[in-house]
Amino acid sequence: MLFSNHLLGAAAFAGFAAAFPSPSASLPAPNLFPRAACSGNTATTRSQWCDYSVDTDTTAEAPDTGVTREYWLELTDVTVAPDGVSRTAMAVNGSIPGPTLFADWGDTVIVHVNNLLTTSQNGTSIHFHGIRQNYTNDQDGVVSITQCPTAPSTSITYKWRAIQYGSTWYHSHFALQAWQGILGGIIINGPATANYDEDLGMLFLNDWDHQTVDELYISAETDGPPTLDNGLINGTNTYEDGGYRYNTTFTANTSYRIRLVNGAVDTHWKFMLDNHTMTVIAADLVPITPYTTDVLSIGMGQRYDVIITADQAATADSFWMRAIPQSACSDNDNSDDIRGIVYYGTSTTTPTTSAYSYTDSCDDEDLATLVPYVAKTVGTSTSTTLEDASVGFNSDNLFRWTLNSTSMVVDWADPTLSQILNGNTTYATDDAVIQLPNANEWVYLVIQTTLTVPHPIHLHGHDFSVLAQGSGTYSDSVSLSLTNPIRRDTAMLPSAGYLVVAFETDNPGAWLMHCHIGWHTSEGFALQFIERSSEIAAITNTTSLDSNCAAWTTFQETNSIEQDDSGV
Repeated sequence: MLFSNHLLGAAAFAGFAAAFPSPSASLPAPNLFPRAACSGNTATTRSQWCDYSVDTDTTAEAPDTGVTREYWLELTDVTVAPDGVSRTAMAVNGSIPGPTLFADWGDTVIVHVNNLLTTSQNGTSIHFHGIRQNYTNDQDGVVSITQCPTAPSTSITYKWRAIQYGSTWYHSHFALQAWQGILGGIIINGPATANYDEDLGMLFLNDWDHQTVDELYISAETDGPPTLDNGLINGTNTYEDGGYRYNTTFTANTSYRIRLVNGAVDTHWKFMLDNHTMTVIAADLVPITPYTTDVLSIGMGQRYDVIITADQAATADSFWMRAIPQSACSDNDNSDDIRGIVYYGTSTTTPTTSAYSYTDSCDDEDLATLVPYVAKTVGTSTSTTLEDASVGFNSDNLFRWTLNSTSMVVDWADPTLSQILNGNTTYATDDAVIQLPNANEWVYLVIQTTLTVPHPIHLHGHDFSVLAQGSGTYSDSVSLSLTNPIRRDTAMLPSAGYLVVAFETDNPGAWLMHCHIGWHTSEGFALQFIERSSEIAAITNTTSLDSNCAAWTTFQETNSIEQDDSGV
């Protein structure tokens, strides 16, 4: 059944699994310790996790469970009608969103991906968004950077360690495929900064159109971002007289953890549950000091873990859950009706509840409220890199974004990792490379724009510290927050403003940074850091990289496949 969250079992894939190459060997993350047997964390002891707790610094240590979680994902072309209107799409194991991948903090995760996108003739990859991939850069799943596309009728295996915990998602990093349906949740069980009774799992917020994103990209390149038809909550919604709403039941006086993901191509959401208050306990994969809010602002690629207590049974039996596109940066024809239903008891009625008031904006949550639970101080940097984001027309009169003074164009068939292994030390301008050769140094980066368009900026391979966000032009007079600023992997570059981030060079690899608006990524809004280049070859599975590229090159040449976007 489409739009359900289920896994295909290993037994169903016995022959399929045998065809996969062995997963790559990788260096362990630092300071891994065996996990002792324990009763685990409970509704009243969520801060505890075996011999560890929410006080543990995940950048310094993690449990070593000795457990491997293994998953098989099959990607197919499908016809779907999530809001009652039929169109073509792509699915993971027959569903959109795809199955949630579960692991415990400290587990090893192996994911086998079989590309059966033979109708669309699409290559593919799977990127594990927000997973730092410590010393496993070749498992990051980014075409043109860490791998070639995986060709139709071939497969690839990814292997990584869950040294973080919390909520995130996986998605394709090939063209606009993530917004065709190749996405799903990741839950890494671990401690939490507040207690709760039940875990409701992933809740995806996606925009949706009755044309495919590939069709829409043609107009995005020439006329700017298109207005989308609808939005989905966990893969479903209504449109005119069709479709059905997401709904779930609450038991009075029970507290529920919900793991929110903004998986949209071009929509900034305000999320709320009428009459209820949310306690926010994590931003991306970083536990934070809990704070309460009625309305949550969530940019593309971001995740928030929230706890909602079912304390409104006396008010009504059914309540609207709302995902509201912000008109300041998101165009949607159904913006007032992207809704689900939460009900008390055994059946639901149509809610009559009212939304909280909010300011229409595309900003992050207030930096003052986003306080990492494990405090860290940002080190000093000897220099600050300043990059301007802008947009213009290329020679074909198509929109292209620039960052690092260029619009990124990288080659599916010649990924950065292959160039590094071949001894490259210089790169084409449109590879948009910033080289970081030294270990354990702090990098400060300022991205600014004069355009009145906000952008969600996502960095692979790291959590970054957000030192400042603001309107106007950045200058040395801007005050930087160095004492325990929020650490996350996706943050908003404000409209006509600046974003200042910092990270430490503690993870060798080729790491992409890009705007998470799908149109903008494809239009070149990206750069890449080549970090500690001399160490990368030793941690790369050359055999897997080369064989995947050889299969792609054969497929691309045989079928005359042409690359028409940035390559990432």
